[in-house]
Amino acid sequence: MAFSEEKIRTVIEAGIPARRVENKRILVLTPDATRTCPLMTMVRAVGDTIGRRAAKLDFLVAVGTHPVLSEEQVLALYGINGQCRRERFGRSDFFCHRWDLPGTLVRIGRLSEKEVVDISGGRLSESVSIDINRKIYDYDRVLILGPVFPHEVAGFSGGAKYLFPGISGGELLHFFHWLGAVITTRKIIGRKDTPVRRVIHRAMEKVKLPIDCLSMVVHPESGLHGLFCGDVKAAWAQAADVSSTIHIVTKKKPYGTILGRAPEMYDEIWTAGKVMYKLEQVVANGGRLIIYAPHIHRFSQTWGAHIDKIGYHVRDYFISRMECFIDIPRGVMAHSTHVRGTGEYKNGIETPDVEVVLATSIPKEHCERVNLGYMNPADINIEDYTGKEEEGILYVENAGEILYRLEDNA
Repeated sequence: MAFSEEKIRTVIEAGIPARRVENKRILVLTPDATRTCPLMTMVRAVGDTIGRRAAKLDFLVAVGTHPVLSEEQVLALYGINGQCRRERFGRSDFFCHRWDLPGTLVRIGRLSEKEVVDISGGRLSESVSIDINRKIYDYDRVLILGPVFPHEVAGFSGGAKYLFPGISGGELLHFFHWLGAVITTRKIIGRKDTPVRRVIHRAMEKVKLPIDCLSMVVHPESGLHGLFCGDVKAAWAQAADVSSTIHIVTKKKPYGTILGRAPEMYDEIWTAGKVMYKLEQVVANGGRLIIYAPHIHRFSQTWGAHIDKIGYHVRDYFISRMECFIDIPRGVMAHSTHVRGTGEYKNGIETPDVEVVLATSIPKEHCERVNLGYMNPADINIEDYTGKEEEGILYVENAGEILYRLEDNA
């Protein structure tokens, strides 16, 4: 890891002066296991620096609508065993955002129709409620702790995204995921200033609590590469600038076939779809993108029934007949279009730009039923895809966080 624990503590102490946390109740928002970062180290560092001054230091995993974690799973995520909890976190409690339980959320405002029209550039016109986990109002300050990577919906992840959708309600979440889908991943991912990021920042203004941010930038090989602490927007923006220099790979030409291997931290297509999001731009028109993940057995624990109902389609498949999908959460439709990628839907005929194939433990019949291709992962020999870029074949290990795009689109 490029940063020692001592250096991490120094950054935290400089970015969050003691007077801000002295005798205050602090709630720390963190990612779940679907984000690469030295979370155990960072949680210890926050405990050592802020915990000894604060009246209370609690932690909340901002899962959005990912599967909910038990307290035992949260402690395992943070690397806290019984002894560590007694000795270093004796005054701390550990929670997971329970988006699935009534009573979790409180309404703090709305985005007006005019705001939505302005922010979306006229793409959408509606009023949207803003709900957030009411637990945050049991505290004096909030600290966002998380990494920053290129992101298919917001442009870059991190920052205020740990509030929305991290610990927010469904209406805003589904709204801005659909806004991102309407704009398309190709036009958003790896860009700092996006309509979706503006929505997130506008919603943050409604929170009315002091919020600090500890944004990490993680190098795929050397570990923690950048750490920025302080104001949410400023810390996130600095991290996004660094992320753009180490998390984006440019290629001179597209590839007819790409095999992207999803890491174990993606345990369903809902998250492993990031393989497509990060590689779509370097697949040749009409080419094939294979998501290789033998460990994956399902599309989504939370949204699987909806995915089975609608399948995976290009954006205009939905836009041309939205009245047919009024019972489907728009975040699910957004996921569908993100995985399927760009393409056309004319005269009832769907023509995706990329053929998306799953080489997972999801059965062939299930893949075909939701409009995706299938390959038996046992039939894939990684060596057949490596070292063949001159032949138009690209293999990407641990795909899903590093963005690939063509030099012309950089």
